[in-house]
Amino acid sequence: MARRTRRAELRKAVAREAAWLLYTGQAREYKMAKEMAAESLGARILPSNLEVALELDRLADELEGPERAERLIEMRREALEVMRALRPFWPRLVGSVWRGIAHRGSDIDIEVFCDEPRQVLEALKGAGFKITRSEVVEKQEEGQLVTCHHIYLALPSGREVEVIVRPEAMRSVARRCEVFGDIIRGLSIGGLEALLREDPLRKFLPERQG
Repeated sequence: MARRTRRAELRKAVAREAAWLLYTGQAREYKMAKEMAAESLGARILPSNLEVALELDRLADELEGPERAERLIEMRREALEVMRALRPFWPRLVGSVWRGIAHRGSDIDIEVFCDEPRQVLEALKGAGFKITRSEVVEKQEEGQLVTCHHIYLALPSGREVEVIVRPEAMRSVARRCEVFGDIIRGLSIGGLEALLREDPLRKFLPERQG
């Protein structure tokens, strides 16, 4: 029993250290953060991505206090403004701002679906958004190689928006979150509008968090 308790405590300590590394920008990916944390603590135990994400959420609450909630509402409002400019492309808010776990330094992630990325660029420029850069990213998703265009915007608030342009054929494809393990549902324009009216601080996390 004592050994099991010690193992659980060590696992939590590694998750907490990994969360700190992610929060402070010393690691950019969960895998790297967990490996660095385990090495620094002399542990062989690696927690799940979910465990690290939940520790990161708790850490941000402790360090940022009430301003964190205010920032989340602001970021969701900013996301809605960008999404309205992208209405023809089925925009969907995803990532930490959708989840409700954004912290200081988080960006806003929005997915759209279009086979002509230039159309998305033109829509953003036409709406007056400042585009800082764009890139093409290839990634394995659900067993297939997917090519997406990533467009980065700088908002007047100083925050960054990442618009991920996915092929139209992927609009109905369910994808599983690498961190939380659930299906990425996100929020449409209508869904985000309703959220901001009714429950602007709501979190979207898996029901089972063990």
